[in-house]
Amino acid sequence: MIKAQSINDIPIKNINTQYIQIVGTSKAFSDKVNVEIDFGQIFKNLTHKNTSVIKNSKGEEITFDSMIDALNFMYENGFEFIDSFITVGSQNIYHYILKRKE
Repeated sequence: MIKAQSINDIPIKNINTQYIQIVGTSKAFSDKVNVEIDFGQIFKNLTHKNTSVIKNSKGEEITFDSMIDALNFMYENGFEFIDSFITVGSQNIYHYILKRKE
């Protein structure tokens, strides 16, 4: 049985929302980024707290090399880029706004 890509074990194609936000921060001592997907979900599972767990079709957690890597992943899963902005502080936080493709 093949599993679909998922966020917090919800298949991306079943996420019932038009807009999502990709939020990325740099990982310490790494070239990769921590990526969270906000689709308006309420975190009910204490193990997830305020983070999203993104998995590939094999059920393995995905690590993104860059925000563009995450953007391409979401495009392949039915979303398109709308806008972006950066929150500047002790660590830059990158925000990408996407909407479901028509």
